[in-house]
Formats: sequence, C-alpha cells, structure tokens
Amino acid sequence: MAQAQPAEVPPHVPKKSNVVDNYKTTSGFEGMDETLGKSLNVMLKTLSNHAGYAHEVNDALVKMHLNAMQFAKDQGKIDEWVEHDVKTMRPINERMANIIRKTGQKEIAMVGLFDRTACFYQLALDNEREDGVCRWKEPFGYVLEQAKRIGQFDLTVEEIHDQFFRPRFLGYAKDMGVDMEISDIDENGWITCRLLDA
Repeated sequence: MAQAQPAEVPPHVPKKSNVVDNYKTTSGFEGMDETLGKSLNVMLKTLSNHAGYAHEVNDALVKMHLNAMQFAKDQGKIDEWVEHDVKTMRPINERMANIIRKTGQKEIAMVGLFDRTACFYQLALDNEREDGVCRWKEPFGYVLEQAKRIGQFDLTVEEIHDQFFRPRFLGYAKDMGVDMEISDIDENGWITCRLLDA
C-alpha cells in the first residue's frame, strides 16, 4: 500500500496583522464570494426541492449513508462494514490520540468527533455541545420514512443506531484511547454521547 500523504487544504484565513484590523468588522468570507455564492445556491436549491418530500440540507449525505447501510444489511456484512469504517478513520483517530497523549486533554476526542468534523454537523443538523457531552437529533428517520414508502429501505432508526452508528463511534473512541458512552435514542429522537473519565 502506498504511503499516505497529508491532504492539501487551502490555508486558513490569516490572523489580523495590526491593531487597526482588530477593530474592523469583517464577515470572515472576504475574497470567497464565488465559493459562498455557490454554497448558498446549493443550499437554497436543496431546501426548495419538494419532489417527493421536502428535502433538508443533509439529504444527500443521509441517503448515501442509508444506501451503504442497506447494502451491508442485505449482504449480511454489517460487522465488516463497521470494521472497514473504523479502519478507514484510524489514521485520523490515531492522530487525535497522539494529541490527547501529548496534552492530557481527553476533550480533544469530542472536538475531533463533533466540533471539527463537517461529516457530523452536516449530517446531524440539530446538535448541542458542552464539555464532555454531545447531544443530537437522530438524522435518518425523516428520509427513511419517505424512502420506505416506495420500498427503498427496510432499516429502522434503532437498527441504524445500534448496529451501525454506536459501534463505529465506540471504535473511533477506542482508537483515540478514550472511553465514551452513547445513549439509546430517547423518546424525542435525541442521542447523547458522554466522554467518560474526562
């Protein structure tokens, strides 16, 4: 296997260089007009799409997850799918583990899983964070309900949570060297993840 190379990412917005700049009001998006315009256009097109049902911003991400999970279920390979996902994320999670070891700050695991990760906050649109805890509304049920009516999926949100989601996130936590507990889905559709021994 080829040696992994660091991803090339655009540089962060430079820090303000002088006292006057610290007093200026800026949006943080200066010079990014085209990117911002394209992003807003995609979001507005998605939110105004009512073909079949009213689409949410996370619709494509939810459907791709559902498609992959349904395939794994149909093939009897749920455990292998979870194992593959944890393995795929291992280089990132081991990097977080190194930061945790160097700093002694286990909260870095929560930041890595929830705060810095577009994959999480683009999927779980309703989420709340405080030190050592993240809560979010289960993101699959709405699209799953629409898609089941036409026979696309036979998964349940509980099955997704217990067989796919929870094992993956506990695997990520193990690779980062921390312990977490992840609740069942409560009666309002919310899930809570707690960092143990923070």
